[in-house]
Amino acid sequence: MGGTAPEQDGLGRSIERFADYLASEKRASPNTVRAYHRDLGQLAEFLRERLSRSVELADVNKLLLRAWLGELARTRSASSIARKLAAVRAFYADLERRGAVRENPASLLASPKIRRKMPTFLGVDAAAQVMSAPAEQPGRREPEQLRDIVILELLYGSGLRVSELVGLELESVDTAQAEIRVLGKGNKERIVPLGGKALEALAEYLPRRAELRHPKTGAQDPAALLLGRRGRRLGVRWVQELVRRYGALGSGRPDLHPHALRHSCATHMLEGGADLRAIQEMLGHSSLSTTQRYTHLSLDQLMRVYDQAHPLARGGKR
Repeated sequence: MGGTAPEQDGLGRSIERFADYLASEKRASPNTVRAYHRDLGQLAEFLRERLSRSVELADVNKLLLRAWLGELARTRSASSIARKLAAVRAFYADLERRGAVRENPASLLASPKIRRKMPTFLGVDAAAQVMSAPAEQPGRREPEQLRDIVILELLYGSGLRVSELVGLELESVDTAQAEIRVLGKGNKERIVPLGGKALEALAEYLPRRAELRHPKTGAQDPAALLLGRRGRRLGVRWVQELVRRYGALGSGRPDLHPHALRHSCATHMLEGGADLRAIQEMLGHSSLSTTQRYTHLSLDQLMRVYDQAHPLARGGKR
């Protein structure tokens, strides 16, 4: 076990029993067991200091738990506090299941409000600079340049997840119908349209794909759409590094990642007048609420433009 080791008072023994239950019966991952054990150990340490003695289960009440959360709030983020509270709730749910407590003080605690981060995205001009970056790089083999353009166009133009991108097969592409068959989360298949730029990129890449094979053996993955210089299917980390490189070269954004291109796709479609339901279907979101995050993103962008343009917002006078 990692983290703070509880003393062998009543609370400490219950925490150890709960950790064993998670590992042996619930078969939780080692990381989860360690995290819950550590969080509960920190709670036990706080209570012992607060009460200046050993702690039994009957000592713990809602007020003490609130005091602990208040102490955490001084140095921890809302998401960190929420995770620790989840550990306490799971602990007390197990105590209730075993009949070890008569009341559950954790059930009376409200979860901290976690502010969701807005998606990172590129402006239209910055996106265009990233898209054009592969063709402007000297010294790269042409098939690799053509492949890189396809990668960026599918991430941005079609809004694919990076895992969906690397899983694409040659047979997934239907240029005649201008669409691509994608296997998304939960092994759900969807049809995604291909824009004009993506079709142009594929038309140039596909005839040259055969050149991407192992230089000595000639080996090549026969099914994968996107290949490395040794003929193997590309991996997620490789694509992430490629996007970072072109983000830095094209728009000065070394922090750019594939999901930011997907977010940019949704944002620019929304700003261009696309229907929210159509964007949801294209991106493969199971819930419209996920897609609706982009409406907030666009409104935030609109308000920034307003603040920059409004004479009073700039400190001007009527």
